[in-house]
Amino acid sequence: MASSSLSSLSNLLLLISILLLIFPLTFCKISSRNQEPLIFSLKTKNVPQSSSDKLPFRHNVTLTVSLSVGSPPQNISMVLDTGSELSWLHCKKAPSLGSVFNPVSSSSYSPIPCSSPICRTRTRDLPIPASCDSKTHTCHVAVSYADATSLEGNLAHETFVIGSSSRPGTIFGCMDSGLSSDSEEDAKSTGLMGMNRGSLSFVNQLGFSKFSYCISGSDSSGILLLGDASSSWPGPIQYTPLVLETTPLPYFDRVAYTVQLEGIRVGSKLLSLPKSIFVPDHTGAGQTMVDSGTQFTFLMGPVYSALKTEFMAQTKSVLKVVDDPNFVFQGTMDLCYRVGSLTRPNFSGLPVVSLLFRGAEMSVSGQKLLYRVNGAGLKGKDQVYCFTFGNSDLLGIEAFVIGHHHQQNVWMEFDLAKSRVGFGADVRCDQASQRLRSRD
Repeated sequence: MASSSLSSLSNLLLLISILLLIFPLTFCKISSRNQEPLIFSLKTKNVPQSSSDKLPFRHNVTLTVSLSVGSPPQNISMVLDTGSELSWLHCKKAPSLGSVFNPVSSSSYSPIPCSSPICRTRTRDLPIPASCDSKTHTCHVAVSYADATSLEGNLAHETFVIGSSSRPGTIFGCMDSGLSSDSEEDAKSTGLMGMNRGSLSFVNQLGFSKFSYCISGSDSSGILLLGDASSSWPGPIQYTPLVLETTPLPYFDRVAYTVQLEGIRVGSKLLSLPKSIFVPDHTGAGQTMVDSGTQFTFLMGPVYSALKTEFMAQTKSVLKVVDDPNFVFQGTMDLCYRVGSLTRPNFSGLPVVSLLFRGAEMSVSGQKLLYRVNGAGLKGKDQVYCFTFGNSDLLGIEAFVIGHHHQQNVWMEFDLAKSRVGFGADVRCDQASQRLRSRD
């Protein structure tokens, strides 16, 4: 019996060791409360508008974070994306790339083989399944986005320098091929920081159970906070619970920050829509995702049509609609207005559009309602401003998406431990950045 018990104990310890190697995130989260919060500068980068009204969907404005990777460290910048899991870097020089990570120059770079449990199990939530590169026998990954950008490469371990400490063994995609829809955007960043709820996301790998960011609407600056700094936050935060789905569904992203949109109000008028229209159907279509990697907010067809009709009705006396049916900004935003070349829209006369979530509310007002675009193709010298809500149906996605343009000057908190998203309204993000840094 003693020998049998010893054998059983050995087997148990072996099993625990294997689980720690395969699923380290589960255990990292337990100690996340003891980690010091980390603060990063968050920069808004504008890509010059093209001569066409058809602009790239995903990346004409990005939120970027600067940090270092490798041994010795190489300076990089990454696009902050709460809608993606896999973090990746450009690893092969190309004429259109302004910054790349060179794995050959790093002694801590280690590609992940196909045989690794990481390749077989940790990639299960990626939209495109991982495969094995038959030539290199490394774990092959691919990503694609709504703007037709696609990239391929291999999974690898590398040391990321976060704050004053190094985080060895961080998993990322080292991308060496692909197709980009916007070479100007590629020149402004080295890669992308995936921040959703998946096991490979950056925030989960680092073991933080909460992160926040604040985007300034005035000076292209902001702040990203990894960890908990609630003690230094002066204002109230409204929380809405995450919608958690364990059953795989064709159109439901289970690791996205999905919340429940319940209604929309324009001014004082609540749109006459049943709550059921905001609830995902049996296929998962119709979820509402909070996504920092998307600029504007997109609504499913029937909801968008109702909002468009009501907004037009309430603004017909102060705004002049572009009457060209062929003028559709980004291919998805078909409500645009003509404004005199020497004037600006009367932002103060626009009705507030309020997104009503379960337990929380996000108000979109003033300059966040209209976005100046290139008016190429239209007669006259008028400026053109477009409504900052788009039609998901035209975009080709089966979801509601809350983009970062409507998150400006809102303290956005993502609490993984309590499965909720928080909104702190009417915040001066430039002042919040200074306040947090003074206490750091």
